[in-house]
Formats: sequence, C-alpha cells, structure tokens
Amino acid sequence: MPPAKRGRRMMDLDGGGGRRPASGALPDEVLHHMLSFLPARDAVQTCVLAHRWRDLWKSATGLRIGSDEEDTARVREIRVFVDHLLLLRGCAPLDMCELKFWFDSDEDDDEEDEESKNDARRVNLWIRSAVASKVRNLVLNNICSGSFELDDLPLVSRHLTRLELFNLELTNRFCNFSSCPALEHVKIANSTVSCPRIISSSTGSLLRLIITRCSFVVGTSFRTKICVPSLVSLQLDSNSKTPLLESMPSLAEATVRVTAGCSDVCGNADSGYCGFEDCKYCYPIDDNRNCVLLNGLSEAKNLALTAECKTFIFKRDLQWCPTFSKLKTLLLNDHWCVAPDFHALSCILKHSPVLEKLTLHLFSKGPEHKVELNGSFGLMDRPTGISERLNIVEVKCKVVDENVSKVLKFLCACNIRFSFL
Repeated sequence: MPPAKRGRRMMDLDGGGGRRPASGALPDEVLHHMLSFLPARDAVQTCVLAHRWRDLWKSATGLRIGSDEEDTARVREIRVFVDHLLLLRGCAPLDMCELKFWFDSDEDDDEEDEESKNDARRVNLWIRSAVASKVRNLVLNNICSGSFELDDLPLVSRHLTRLELFNLELTNRFCNFSSCPALEHVKIANSTVSCPRIISSSTGSLLRLIITRCSFVVGTSFRTKICVPSLVSLQLDSNSKTPLLESMPSLAEATVRVTAGCSDVCGNADSGYCGFEDCKYCYPIDDNRNCVLLNGLSEAKNLALTAECKTFIFKRDLQWCPTFSKLKTLLLNDHWCVAPDFHALSCILKHSPVLEKLTLHLFSKGPEHKVELNGSFGLMDRPTGISERLNIVEVKCKVVDENVSKVLKFLCACNIRFSFL
C-alpha cells in the first residue's frame, strides 16, 4: 500500500464525508486494553494520532516502563518522563504494571552515591504509585546485576493478585504480605532476601510461591521462615542459608533444590554433616531439634527434592523424618542415594505410605539423561514399610557406571526389577 493511501486510512477526520479508522468504532475500554500492551513511551505517543486519542493513554490498563530490553535506561535517565507520566495518569486503575529499570551505585564516589540514593527513593515512589492505582499484576525488574533495596515497608493492597520481583534486595517487612488479601502468586528471582519471615494474608489467598536463585541472608543464629499455609505450589532454590518451611496442609506440588551456593555445610566432616548438637554449623540456635524443610513439605502430593552440594539439611532433617501421608510422586537425585546403606533413600521411602511413583536422577540432569530404566516389583513380597501402591520406579542417568550400579543393586534387593526404556 502506498504511504499516502495508508496515511489517509489512518486519519480520523472530522466533518461530513470524513473517513474513520477501524479503531474509531471501538469503545474506549477496548482501546485502553490495547494500549496496555505497548511500552509506556509508545503508548503516550499515540496522543498525536487523532483528537480522540489525546488522553486515551492516561487510562490504559497496563503500564510497561522499560519493557523493551534494548531501551532499558538507568533510573536517572527516565526519572522526568516517569514522574510526569504518573502525575498525568493520576490514580487511573491498573491491571498490569511492569517496571524494568537499570539501577547501579558507586559508594566510593560521594556524588554518584547521592544520585543513586535519589534514584532509589524515586523508584520506591513509583512502586507505591502503582499500588495506589489498584494494580493487580506488579513486576519489578532491576536489569543491573547489583541488588536494588526496596523500602522496608510492607505492601498494602486489596487488589494485588500477582507479584514478580527480580534482582532486588528485600528487607525485614517487605515480605509481609498479610495486608494483601487477594495476592495469589509471588515470584522472587535473583534477589537477596533479608527478611526474618515471608508471611501470607490470613485469608489464605497466596497459592503459588516461586523463589529461585535467591540468597537468604538473615544472620548466623536464625533462618528466614516461610509461613504460607495456603500454598498449593512451591518452587524453592536454596542459596546461602536454607529457609525454614512451616506447615502447608494444602500443598499439591513442591520442587526444592539445594544449590551449590548453599552455606548449610559443616566444615567439621567430609560428608558435610558431623551431627554434634553443639556444632554451630549443623545446629543453628532457632532450628535445633526441628526439621528445616521436610516438616513443611510433609503434606505434599507431588515432591521433587534435589541437592547439588554436600549440604547437611536433608540428612539432618531425616533424624526427625515426618510421614508423607499424601505423597504420590517423588523425584530424588543422587544426593539421596549414597552407598553403602542408602539410608536417606530408604528412610524417605518408609515414611511415604501411599507413594505410587519414584523417579531417580542419578549423576546427570535434564538433557544429559541418555539412559532410562523402568522398574517394577517382582512377584515376591516387597520389603516392610514400602508403599503397596508403589508400582513405577524410574531411573535416569547419563551412563550406567559403578555408582549407578550400586543404586540399582540396592533397588533390586528391594525386589525391584529393571528394564531399559
């Protein structure tokens, strides 16, 4: 289509016989929704299309600041634009607000450090402005690898349903979501969590919690406690000090991975756990004689537990191993399959009375799995304590080497016979 003809078709002409664009027949509410998918600058620029579009952007149901990654700027470079944008919008309701920014600081440069503090105050004001606009879905993403510290104030919103946080520093009261009765989904990634507790609303609205590639930094004598009894889905990557999980009776599925960055490793023993009660590594003050992870996961229906280091968390928890009374599917990695006695694997199987499927990922992960074996119980009676419903045992590995063979021999001793898939 020639440019002139295309231009005429886009015009919104006043007066008799004038043509109207296809969008002219659409109600304002639909246009507000359409504008919500545009980056904020593009949405504002639609004001020049025609007289009708002059103020439509002010009521767009979505606000995407810095959503085009190539154009993501430092906070001070967009301060004036965002300040005026929020001022002109007022408190028009928001369905979605995505705030993607570049924040860095240089504490060695006094002038630069003061500018960074101004940037931080400004971003926190933008967040509060979005909350005041009754935002339902809020995404905060600091593109810079350094952490950005959010205000030490809890979020208060009757409308917020979804919250996603990336590359931030969460301190003290920010993770208290008790004043967000509609909040259902929280994702925290690549962040530092310095909160003593992660708390949900008493209404039991929070259903899904994802914490991945985060570091929990709360001192040497206690752990962050995750107190969300309403959860149905949990995904947790544990870096630094593993958080303590409290009861989650509605939990349907959970994936917990203790990463190589975990600090719960005892330096007094090669195994990563010495077991002495006076050990400052194995028995921090507030979780002495208590499970850190397993108690909170004991009512899950589907569970994946893996570790990438010699952490003592799982081994220590097994001393007070709870009964997994609802557990139907269980995925473990080689951390649970340590010869010669395979105590960890044996213990959790004996405490899973209704288990139906067991999957073992041995010395490889994901795409590295080149060998898959399918196991089932033989005609002989299964060992005492093993679930009568356990009919599927899968073993996935890169190659059947000596370590994998030891695991297979242990399972064969439990009357499980394997075949290659």
